[in-house]
Amino acid sequence: MHGPPATRNGEAPWEELVTAALLGTARRPPATAAGREAPLALLDAAAVATVRRRAGLRPGPAARRPEPAPEDPRPALPAAAARRLASLLADRSGAAGGGRRSGSPDLMELLPQWLAAACAHGYAPPAQALPALLDAARGRTDLRPAALAFAGPRALWLARLNPDWRFALRAAPGGGVAPPDAADGAAVLRLWQEGLFAERVALLGALRAGTPAVARELLEGTWSTERAEDRLMFLDSLRAGLSAEDEPFLERALGDRSRNVRATAAELLSSLPGSALAGRMAGRAAACVAVDRTAASPTLVVEAPHECDPGMERDGVAATPPTGRGERSWWLAQLVEAAPLGVWPGRLGGRAPEQIVALPVADGWQGELHAAWCRAAVRQRDAEWSRVLLGSPSAPEAGGPGAVSLAERARLLTALDAGERAEWVAGFIATHGLSEAFQLLGVCAVPWAAPLGRAVVDALDIARDAGSYPWSFSGVMGLAERCLDPAEATRLDGLLAIPDEREDASPGAGGYWAEAFQRLVTTLRLRAAMAGELAPDGAPGPSGV
Repeated sequence: MHGPPATRNGEAPWEELVTAALLGTARRPPATAAGREAPLALLDAAAVATVRRRAGLRPGPAARRPEPAPEDPRPALPAAAARRLASLLADRSGAAGGGRRSGSPDLMELLPQWLAAACAHGYAPPAQALPALLDAARGRTDLRPAALAFAGPRALWLARLNPDWRFALRAAPGGGVAPPDAADGAAVLRLWQEGLFAERVALLGALRAGTPAVARELLEGTWSTERAEDRLMFLDSLRAGLSAEDEPFLERALGDRSRNVRATAAELLSSLPGSALAGRMAGRAAACVAVDRTAASPTLVVEAPHECDPGMERDGVAATPPTGRGERSWWLAQLVEAAPLGVWPGRLGGRAPEQIVALPVADGWQGELHAAWCRAAVRQRDAEWSRVLLGSPSAPEAGGPGAVSLAERARLLTALDAGERAEWVAGFIATHGLSEAFQLLGVCAVPWAAPLGRAVVDALDIARDAGSYPWSFSGVMGLAERCLDPAEATRLDGLLAIPDEREDASPGAGGYWAEAFQRLVTTLRLRAAMAGELAPDGAPGPSGV
């Protein structure tokens, strides 16, 4: 059985008091408990020991003062815009729950646009706004790129002093440290050989932007000694400034030990239409597709590969298909996707892409073949093939022959210029309404071009007249608040009144629609005011706000 703890100068050591508290005073009564209740005696002894410990502390050496914050050479934000930034950062209201949106604008949803516009104007934020800006970026990863670009070098200085903001250092290339100038060969080589991984990635990115050959030579020099996961990240940096000069290095990377590295090298090579890999893939893919001229009308016939040989695997073809996918269709899809689209007119009787896509495909291979052509058009940024595969936006099945899904159509649209993209989506909405348009609207440039904005507003008006509640269109309404040109606000004035309620309409739907349109108009006018605050001299600015 344990007795009371020993004491020094009549006082129990701190560690023994802690032990007594953990075990309980019934099992380990304090030495000072004679004639007193043990728990009270323990608390008194702990209080005295705490004072003694604090009084006995010696002052530590003075910490090194932090370096002054760097200067931000950008012009200061105009006063009205600075006040607006403070209100945007202070707002945490968000949308109302339960499907119905609140009647006032969601300022936090406008913050990404505001930040992008402020960056485009080249303004620096007020110093007092930086903590709130970093807090907002900490809570929303989608804000981080624009928020950190706007916050500038002082945000990184603050992030080094506050662990809650360390994400800013991880997000900044090289941890916020500027890489050396490309002309300083010794400094570049030293950083590449001795720097941290993030610093080396930042160095490669900076060099690829200006002197891509130098970046590639650095990578070649240490390639065999790098870890597989690092090789993958370094290889991905070659996307910037990718050219035929990178082909010899990428060809060697096809023999890498890592499957992911080999796949990335193959993808990069297939993006170079003149590469040897693209030629090999073209030969393999062309051997699988031909025109059957014995049929009543020209028809495409497909003979998918019967095996995935070592050469195909070296060129990036994955041998094992996903669960539920046949091997031969899986191999065919990869070959067609990686083959340059320019091979098909010569292989298929000199036909243009529009004629090729219109040909029937035998034995149920059409979906597989056209889907692979869609992915090839997206990868190769081929506007002509993308346009053909999209088809007419007014087609009865809401897309062209190769449009296997809304997601595929959205990706094809990215290969078109902004004006043509907006025009196609406007035609789609005019024919099919808004029920399937949300994903397509997400790839359109902001603010929406006038034809697209009119199509969205007209479709919302039609939905209102149908007598249903507006809540099923809340996603499109939210996009419209952020993406409609603010000049469209005047066109919406006629939609603010509560319409006469039809007998077959949902109860109160007209009032809810009027409220939703009022919020839309209010938000558009707020965006117009924000744009004016960022350009107080009337100079034209970016069109995002």
